[in-house]
Amino acid sequence: MRVSVVDAGSNTVRLMIADVEGGVPLPVHTVKWKLRLSEHVGPDGTIADEAVERLVKAVAAAGATARRWHAAGPLAFATTVVRGAPNRDEVLRRVASGTGIRMCTLPGETEAELTFLAARRWLGWNAGPLALLDIGGGSLDVAFGRGRLPDFAASLPLGASRLTAEYLGAQDPPGPGELKELRRRIRHELRDVASRIRWERPRTAAVSSRTFQQLARLCGAAPGRYGPFVERELACEDLREAVRTLAALPAAERAQLPGISAPRAAQSLAGAVVGHTALKLMGLRRAVVCPWAIREGVLLRYIEDGADWWTDATKTTTPTTPSPPATLRIATPPA
Repeated sequence: MRVSVVDAGSNTVRLMIADVEGGVPLPVHTVKWKLRLSEHVGPDGTIADEAVERLVKAVAAAGATARRWHAAGPLAFATTVVRGAPNRDEVLRRVASGTGIRMCTLPGETEAELTFLAARRWLGWNAGPLALLDIGGGSLDVAFGRGRLPDFAASLPLGASRLTAEYLGAQDPPGPGELKELRRRIRHELRDVASRIRWERPRTAAVSSRTFQQLARLCGAAPGRYGPFVERELACEDLREAVRTLAALPAAERAQLPGISAPRAAQSLAGAVVGHTALKLMGLRRAVVCPWAIREGVLLRYIEDGADWWTDATKTTTPTTPSPPATLRIATPPA
Protein backbone atom coordinates (compact mmCIF):
# COMPACT_ATOMS: atom_id res chain seq x y z
CA MET A 1 0.00 0.00 0.00
CA ARG A 2 1.25 3.47 -0.88
CA VAL A 3 0.36 6.59 1.13
CA SER A 4 1.28 10.26 0.76
CA VAL A 5 1.71 13.06 3.29
CA VAL A 6 1.76 16.82 2.64
CA ASP A 7 3.29 19.14 5.23
CA ALA A 8 2.86 22.90 4.77
CA GLY A 9 5.50 24.49 6.98
CA SER A 10 6.90 27.95 7.50
CA ASN A 11 9.36 27.66 4.61
CA THR A 12 8.28 24.82 2.34
CA VAL A 13 5.46 22.53 1.34
CA ARG A 14 6.74 18.97 1.32
CA LEU A 15 5.23 15.85 -0.18
CA MET A 16 6.39 12.40 0.87
CA ILE A 17 5.12 9.26 -0.81
CA ALA A 18 5.88 6.02 1.01
CA ASP A 19 5.15 2.33 0.83
CA VAL A 20 3.71 1.25 4.18
CA GLU A 21 3.64 -2.51 3.89
CA GLY A 22 5.19 -4.37 6.81
CA GLY A 23 4.69 -1.58 9.33
CA VAL A 24 7.53 0.65 8.12
CA PRO A 25 7.15 3.82 5.98
CA LEU A 26 9.63 3.39 3.13
CA PRO A 27 9.87 6.59 1.06
CA VAL A 28 9.67 6.18 -2.69
CA HIS A 29 9.37 9.82 -3.78
CA THR A 30 9.68 13.26 -2.18
CA VAL A 31 9.06 16.75 -3.56
CA LYS A 32 9.17 20.20 -2.01
CA TRP A 33 7.92 23.64 -2.99
CA LYS A 34 9.67 26.66 -1.46
CA LEU A 35 6.95 29.12 -0.50
CA ARG A 36 8.44 30.76 2.61
CA LEU A 37 5.01 31.52 4.03
CA SER A 38 6.53 33.06 7.15
CA GLU A 39 7.82 35.95 5.04
CA HIS A 40 4.35 36.76 3.71
CA VAL A 41 2.36 37.44 6.84
CA GLY A 42 1.09 40.73 8.19
CA PRO A 43 1.91 42.22 11.59
CA ASP A 44 -0.99 40.28 13.11
CA GLY A 45 0.01 36.99 11.43
CA THR A 46 -2.52 37.15 8.59
CA ILE A 47 -1.28 35.29 5.50
CA ALA A 48 -1.32 37.43 2.36
CA ASP A 49 -3.66 36.50 -0.50
CA GLU A 50 -0.84 35.90 -2.96
CA ALA A 51 0.86 33.55 -0.51
CA VAL A 52 -2.39 31.63 -0.03
CA GLU A 53 -2.71 31.28 -3.79
CA ARG A 54 0.81 29.85 -4.01
CA LEU A 55 -0.05 27.45 -1.21
CA VAL A 56 -3.14 26.28 -3.09
CA LYS A 57 -1.07 25.69 -6.24
CA ALA A 58 1.59 23.75 -4.30
CA VAL A 59 -0.97 21.51 -2.59
CA ALA A 60 -2.70 20.91 -5.94
CA ALA A 61 0.65 19.93 -7.47
CA ALA A 62 1.31 17.63 -4.51
CA GLY A 63 -2.06 15.93 -5.02
CA ALA A 64 -1.41 15.45 -8.72
CA THR A 65 2.01 14.00 -7.98
CA ALA A 66 0.54 11.60 -5.44
CA ARG A 67 -1.98 10.38 -8.00
CA ARG A 68 0.73 9.79 -10.59
CA TRP A 69 2.55 7.64 -8.05
CA HIS A 70 -0.68 5.76 -7.25
CA ALA A 71 -0.59 6.86 -3.62
CA ALA A 72 -3.55 7.20 -1.30
CA GLY A 73 -4.13 10.53 0.37
CA PRO A 74 -2.52 12.88 0.70
CA LEU A 75 -2.79 13.30 4.45
CA ALA A 76 -2.35 17.07 4.45
CA PHE A 77 -1.62 19.35 7.38
CA ALA A 78 -0.19 22.81 8.01
CA THR A 79 2.03 23.84 10.90
CA THR A 80 2.63 26.99 12.91
CA VAL A 81 2.26 29.79 10.33
CA VAL A 82 -1.16 28.62 9.15
CA ARG A 83 -2.29 27.36 12.55
CA GLY A 84 -1.70 30.74 14.18
CA ALA A 85 -3.00 32.93 11.37
CA PRO A 86 -6.18 34.96 12.02
CA ASN A 87 -7.35 33.92 8.53
CA ARG A 88 -6.53 30.24 9.12
CA ASP A 89 -10.06 29.04 8.34
CA GLU A 90 -10.17 31.00 5.10
CA VAL A 91 -6.78 29.55 4.09
CA LEU A 92 -8.00 26.00 4.71
CA ARG A 93 -11.23 26.65 2.82
CA ARG A 94 -9.34 27.97 -0.18
CA VAL A 95 -7.02 24.96 -0.17
CA ALA A 96 -10.00 22.61 -0.03
CA SER A 97 -11.98 24.38 -2.75
CA GLY A 98 -8.98 24.83 -5.02
CA THR A 99 -7.52 21.33 -4.69
CA GLY A 100 -10.14 18.95 -3.34
CA ILE A 101 -7.67 18.12 -0.58
CA ARG A 102 -8.77 18.59 3.01
CA MET A 103 -5.90 20.16 4.91
CA CYS A 104 -5.98 20.46 8.70
CA THR A 105 -3.89 22.08 11.39
CA LEU A 106 -2.57 20.15 14.36
CA PRO A 107 -1.97 21.50 17.87
CA GLY A 108 1.71 22.08 18.58
CA GLU A 109 1.71 19.45 21.32
CA THR A 110 0.33 16.91 18.85
CA GLU A 111 3.11 17.73 16.40
CA ALA A 112 5.61 17.10 19.21
CA GLU A 113 3.96 13.76 20.00
CA LEU A 114 4.07 12.64 16.39
CA THR A 115 7.72 13.64 16.02
CA PHE A 116 8.53 11.80 19.26
CA LEU A 117 6.88 8.66 17.86
CA ALA A 118 9.04 8.94 14.74
CA ALA A 119 12.20 9.31 16.82
CA ARG A 120 11.23 6.39 19.07
CA ARG A 121 10.64 4.11 16.11
CA TRP A 122 13.90 5.19 14.46
CA LEU A 123 16.08 4.85 17.56
CA GLY A 124 14.29 1.85 19.08
CA TRP A 125 13.80 0.84 22.69
CA ASN A 126 17.54 0.82 23.30
CA ALA A 127 17.33 4.62 23.47
CA GLY A 128 15.58 4.29 26.85
CA PRO A 129 14.00 7.41 28.35
CA LEU A 130 14.04 9.77 25.40
CA ALA A 131 14.01 13.57 25.05
CA LEU A 132 13.09 15.01 21.65
CA LEU A 133 13.68 18.53 20.32
CA ASP A 134 12.48 19.83 16.95
CA ILE A 135 13.02 23.37 15.70
CA GLY A 136 10.59 24.60 13.07
CA GLY A 137 10.08 27.99 11.54
CA GLY A 138 7.51 29.04 14.13
CA SER A 139 8.01 26.79 17.13
CA LEU A 140 10.32 24.60 19.16
CA ASP A 141 8.68 21.28 20.00
CA VAL A 142 9.90 19.32 23.02
CA ALA A 143 8.79 15.90 24.23
CA PHE A 144 9.93 13.28 26.74
CA GLY A 145 8.84 9.72 27.30
CA ARG A 146 9.77 6.18 28.18
CA GLY A 147 7.39 4.42 25.80
CA ARG A 148 5.98 4.64 22.32
CA LEU A 149 4.37 8.03 22.95
CA PRO A 150 5.67 10.82 25.19
CA ASP A 151 4.79 11.33 28.83
CA PHE A 152 4.67 15.06 28.14
CA ALA A 153 4.95 17.31 25.09
CA ALA A 154 5.22 21.06 24.66
CA SER A 155 5.32 23.51 21.79
CA LEU A 156 7.04 26.84 22.44
CA PRO A 157 7.05 29.99 20.26
CA LEU A 158 10.77 29.67 19.58
CA GLY A 159 10.89 28.90 15.86
CA ALA A 160 13.94 30.01 13.88
CA SER A 161 12.02 32.18 11.41
CA ARG A 162 9.87 33.74 14.12
CA LEU A 163 12.83 34.73 16.30
CA THR A 164 14.85 36.00 13.36
CA ALA A 165 12.03 38.37 12.43
CA GLU A 166 11.47 39.49 16.02
CA TYR A 167 15.07 39.92 17.22
CA LEU A 168 17.65 39.75 14.42
CA GLY A 169 16.30 41.97 11.67
CA ALA A 170 17.76 45.34 12.61
CA GLN A 171 21.28 44.75 11.33
CA ASP A 172 23.19 42.02 9.52
CA PRO A 173 25.08 40.56 11.28
CA PRO A 174 23.26 41.36 14.53
CA GLY A 175 24.88 43.22 17.38
CA PRO A 176 25.60 41.90 20.89
CA GLY A 177 22.52 43.60 22.29
CA GLU A 178 20.19 41.79 19.90
CA LEU A 179 21.74 38.43 20.74
CA LYS A 180 21.47 39.17 24.44
CA GLU A 181 17.77 39.94 24.13
CA LEU A 182 17.25 36.82 22.04
CA ARG A 183 18.91 34.60 24.64
CA ARG A 184 16.87 36.20 27.40
CA ARG A 185 13.63 35.43 25.53
CA ILE A 186 14.67 31.81 24.89
CA ARG A 187 15.67 31.20 28.52
CA HIS A 188 12.38 32.64 29.73
CA GLU A 189 10.28 30.47 27.42
CA LEU A 190 12.31 27.33 28.16
CA ARG A 191 12.52 27.63 31.92
CA ASP A 192 9.77 25.21 32.95
CA VAL A 193 10.24 22.70 30.12
CA ALA A 194 14.01 22.59 30.69
CA SER A 195 13.47 21.94 34.39
CA ARG A 196 11.20 19.01 33.55
CA ILE A 197 13.77 17.49 31.19
CA ARG A 198 16.56 17.83 33.77
CA TRP A 199 14.34 16.18 36.38
CA GLU A 200 13.50 13.28 34.04
CA ARG A 201 17.19 12.60 33.27
CA PRO A 202 16.76 11.12 29.77
CA ARG A 203 19.16 8.43 28.66
CA THR A 204 19.05 9.67 25.06
CA ALA A 205 18.40 13.06 23.50
CA ALA A 206 17.34 13.30 19.86
CA VAL A 207 16.97 16.31 17.58
CA SER A 208 15.12 16.46 14.29
CA SER A 209 14.19 19.03 11.64
CA ARG A 210 16.11 20.59 8.78
CA THR A 211 17.48 23.29 11.08
CA PHE A 212 19.14 20.79 13.40
CA GLN A 213 20.40 18.73 10.45
CA GLN A 214 22.10 21.76 8.92
CA LEU A 215 23.59 22.81 12.25
CA ALA A 216 24.92 19.27 12.77
CA ARG A 217 26.60 19.41 9.37
CA LEU A 218 28.14 22.77 10.28
CA CYS A 219 29.46 21.17 13.46
CA GLY A 220 31.15 18.32 11.59
CA ALA A 221 28.47 15.65 11.05
CA ALA A 222 28.48 13.63 7.84
CA PRO A 223 26.76 15.30 4.86
CA GLY A 224 23.28 14.21 3.85
CA ARG A 225 24.50 12.47 0.69
CA TYR A 226 25.93 9.70 2.87
CA GLY A 227 22.38 8.60 3.62
CA PRO A 228 20.14 8.37 6.69
CA PHE A 229 21.84 5.38 8.28
CA VAL A 230 25.11 7.18 9.04
CA GLU A 231 25.20 8.05 12.75
CA ARG A 232 25.19 11.77 13.37
CA GLU A 233 25.46 13.63 16.68
CA LEU A 234 25.30 17.24 17.74
CA ALA A 235 27.24 18.36 20.82
CA CYS A 236 26.20 21.31 22.96
CA GLU A 237 29.79 22.58 23.02
CA ASP A 238 29.99 22.49 19.23
CA LEU A 239 26.73 24.42 18.97
CA ARG A 240 28.21 27.15 21.14
CA GLU A 241 31.06 27.55 18.64
CA ALA A 242 28.55 27.48 15.77
CA VAL A 243 26.69 30.41 17.35
CA ARG A 244 29.93 32.40 17.48
CA THR A 245 30.72 31.58 13.85
CA LEU A 246 27.26 32.44 12.55
CA ALA A 247 26.96 35.62 14.62
CA ALA A 248 30.14 37.02 13.09
CA LEU A 249 28.89 36.72 9.51
CA PRO A 250 26.13 38.38 7.49
CA ALA A 251 23.46 36.02 6.20
CA ALA A 252 24.87 35.90 2.67
CA GLU A 253 28.23 34.65 3.94
CA ARG A 254 26.68 32.06 6.26
CA ALA A 255 25.38 30.31 3.15
CA GLN A 256 29.00 29.53 2.24
CA LEU A 257 29.46 27.46 5.40
CA PRO A 258 29.15 23.65 5.36
CA GLY A 259 25.53 22.56 5.67
CA ILE A 260 23.94 26.02 5.69
CA SER A 261 21.63 26.47 2.71
CA ALA A 262 20.99 29.89 1.22
CA PRO A 263 17.22 29.87 1.98
CA ARG A 264 17.90 29.12 5.66
CA ALA A 265 21.05 31.20 6.11
CA ALA A 266 19.24 34.17 7.66
CA GLN A 267 17.49 32.04 10.29
CA SER A 268 20.43 29.71 10.99
CA LEU A 269 21.77 31.93 13.78
CA ALA A 270 18.48 32.02 15.67
CA GLY A 271 18.19 28.25 15.24
CA ALA A 272 21.69 27.75 16.63
CA VAL A 273 20.99 30.00 19.64
CA VAL A 274 17.76 28.11 20.39
CA GLY A 275 19.46 24.73 20.02
CA HIS A 276 22.45 25.60 22.18
CA THR A 277 20.38 27.28 24.89
CA ALA A 278 17.92 24.38 25.00
CA LEU A 279 20.59 21.68 25.30
CA LYS A 280 22.46 23.70 27.91
CA LEU A 281 19.42 24.42 30.09
CA MET A 282 18.25 20.81 29.84
CA GLY A 283 21.64 19.46 30.85
CA LEU A 284 22.10 17.59 27.58
CA ARG A 285 25.70 17.41 26.42
CA ARG A 286 24.92 15.86 23.06
CA ALA A 287 22.02 14.66 20.95
CA VAL A 288 21.48 12.12 18.19
CA VAL A 289 20.33 13.62 14.90
CA CYS A 290 17.20 11.72 13.85
CA PRO A 291 16.30 11.72 10.14
CA TRP A 292 12.65 10.94 10.87
CA ALA A 293 10.29 13.69 11.98
CA ILE A 294 6.62 14.67 11.84
CA ARG A 295 5.81 13.32 8.37
CA GLU A 296 7.08 9.90 9.35
CA GLY A 297 5.16 10.24 12.62
CA VAL A 298 1.93 10.81 10.68
CA LEU A 299 2.60 7.73 8.55
CA LEU A 300 3.43 5.63 11.61
CA ARG A 301 0.14 6.59 13.28
CA TYR A 302 -1.63 5.69 10.04
CA ILE A 303 0.12 2.31 9.92
CA GLU A 304 -0.16 1.45 13.60
CA ASP A 305 -3.57 2.87 14.51
CA GLY A 306 -5.44 2.78 11.22
CA ALA A 307 -6.99 5.47 9.04
CA ASP A 308 -9.75 6.44 11.49
CA TRP A 309 -7.46 8.60 13.57
CA TRP A 310 -6.88 10.89 10.57
CA THR A 311 -10.62 11.12 9.98
CA ASP A 312 -11.00 12.18 13.60
CA ALA A 313 -8.16 14.69 13.22
CA THR A 314 -9.77 16.45 10.28
CA LYS A 315 -13.37 16.16 11.44
CA THR A 316 -13.46 19.62 13.01
CA THR A 317 -11.62 21.38 10.19
CA THR A 318 -14.04 22.00 7.33
CA PRO A 319 -13.58 24.00 4.14
CA THR A 320 -16.91 25.78 4.51
CA THR A 321 -17.36 26.86 8.14
CA PRO A 322 -15.02 28.31 10.77
CA SER A 323 -13.67 25.72 13.18
CA PRO A 324 -11.15 25.24 15.98
CA PRO A 325 -7.80 23.55 15.26
CA ALA A 326 -8.03 19.81 14.69
CA THR A 327 -6.87 17.57 17.50
CA LEU A 328 -5.48 14.08 17.22
CA ARG A 329 -6.42 11.68 19.96
CA ILE A 330 -3.10 10.22 20.99
CA ALA A 331 -4.02 6.95 22.61
CA THR A 332 -1.78 4.71 24.64
CA PRO A 333 -1.61 1.28 22.95
CA PRO A 334 -3.26 -1.57 24.84
CA ALA A 335 -1.02 -3.58 27.15
